[in-house]
Amino acid sequence: MKERLASLGQALRVPDIRSRITFVMWMFAVYVACAHVPLPGIDKDALAALFSGGFGLGEILDTFAGGSLKRFSLLALGIMPYINASIIFQLLVMAIPSLEELQKEGEYGQRKINQWTKYLTMGLAVLQAFGMIGFFKGNAAFVGDPFILVFDVLMMTAGTAFLMWMGDMITERGIGQGVSLIIFVGIMTRMPQDIAETLVLWANEQIGIANIALLVGIFVCTIYGIVKVQQAQRKIPVQYAKRVKGNKVYGGQSSFLPIRVNQAGVIPIIFAISIALFPATIAQFVGSESVVESISRIGIDKDAISNTIFAVVQFTTPGRNGFATFLYFVLVVLFTYFYTAVTFNPEQIAENLQKNGGAVPGIRPGERTRDYLDKILFRITLAGALFLGVVAIMQYYVGDITGVTTFGLVGGTSLLIVVGVALDTMQQIEAQLLMRHYQGFLA
Repeated sequence: MKERLASLGQALRVPDIRSRITFVMWMFAVYVACAHVPLPGIDKDALAALFSGGFGLGEILDTFAGGSLKRFSLLALGIMPYINASIIFQLLVMAIPSLEELQKEGEYGQRKINQWTKYLTMGLAVLQAFGMIGFFKGNAAFVGDPFILVFDVLMMTAGTAFLMWMGDMITERGIGQGVSLIIFVGIMTRMPQDIAETLVLWANEQIGIANIALLVGIFVCTIYGIVKVQQAQRKIPVQYAKRVKGNKVYGGQSSFLPIRVNQAGVIPIIFAISIALFPATIAQFVGSESVVESISRIGIDKDAISNTIFAVVQFTTPGRNGFATFLYFVLVVLFTYFYTAVTFNPEQIAENLQKNGGAVPGIRPGERTRDYLDKILFRITLAGALFLGVVAIMQYYVGDITGVTTFGLVGGTSLLIVVGVALDTMQQIEAQLLMRHYQGFLA
């Protein structure tokens, strides 16, 4: 710990690194300020009742928005439209050859794809804002007139555009990946409130020291496991053949190809929870007072409609039903394999190795190398997929195990993102220190 604090002190003494860290801190302050700018037209009591009633997908969106959705603030949409647009374009690059060729054109191709991604983000933000306000209106949480509705949609879309700009600025002038740090600070801004609510439970003797100690133990063990899995990788040895050009000999050195255990990051959990909560979200939308009233006009009893909707929500929401939780776990595992296949292409890597005179010892270049990498990737991804599945469903059981239901950071997507972003940022600070011949955090 002393070495890491000393390394941080060294980083702060370097003017360039200090200015980058200071810039990131100022961006965090601006984010928190904007997250508390309210938008008109919302009934706060009805919105709070909607979330307390089990608005599952809303809880996920609110986590990434740093609580802005529950406050219905300027940043209510958060950065999720940009994440969704990025995922869509990653899939399109795989499916459309022209986009794949454009991506291979280097900086120009990446710039064009990023530009189109931002255009798609704006479209998704408008649609998501209209859909969200429509859902709130159907549940009597939005009480504004059409003018206020359009105003709120424009402001929410502008909030997402502002976060994209902020992410680009942090990446360019700060330290770390901008979008990831925005999600990070959004999650962390909820921690003081969670701690305060936990202390209130302890002060009212609803929980004891043993409950808090168990919570802290699970918290620490989960962080340890996430760090180990995030850093774990399989190093496949690669030997490069010697090449003679004129009087010089090139190649001949040994290297390795790293394959991470968790190649997909947190994306599979985001995919899986969106699909797992989709039936319940549709049921909640149908269960709004205006929709129930419309359905009852065709002769169906209102109580029967409400009971059916309640049963669908209970059966399909992870954490409320064992089957739904197991299905969520399976979806996380499947999406981990899917997204790993999107981001890691054994055929392309085998081809690049062969072009550069590299080969895995004992494996013939070409198709044999591709099959070997594919087999290794399948086996190692299983460990990462199972780990992601366990982390994803932890959030539904930690509260029951510890008796503390007010600290949402333990388990689930939030903690995985926080630890992953913290590790990446520490590594980037270390890289800045190493360029100046200082000892880094992870030395």
